[in-house]
Amino acid sequence: MTTENISLFRALGAKMDYLNTRQRVLAQNISNGDTPNYVPHDLKEYDFGRLMKNIEAEGKLSVRMETTNGQHMPPPNTAPDPREGDQRETYEVAPAGNAVVMEEQLIKAGANRMDYNLITNIYQKNITMMKTSIGRGGQ
Repeated sequence: MTTENISLFRALGAKMDYLNTRQRVLAQNISNGDTPNYVPHDLKEYDFGRLMKNIEAEGKLSVRMETTNGQHMPPPNTAPDPREGDQRETYEVAPAGNAVVMEEQLIKAGANRMDYNLITNIYQKNITMMKTSIGRGGQ
């Protein structure tokens, strides 16, 4: 059995993937800070706590999909793509038409880094706890 079979680690891995992708998007926004008519992008905030509540106790990953229309049929065993969704309006635009607010992007990047460090620590602590429980905690 690997850690990929444990639903907690799958959720932590999904959150880490989300944070990696978001960091790339924020870095692209920062690098295009002087590009005329560039509109900054961000990923849609995803509630991973709700995803965890949807995981069944039997160890199977069962995600209940929310649909915008009752006629829509969600794909089996998939979670929604956090890159989908509307971009919110920015509150400042430079004379060249660039809407990147550098301070806002740097604050988002810093918060994203702190979230990634938190998830990494939680992952490491759970691995250490599992090692301890099977008698290999000192290794």
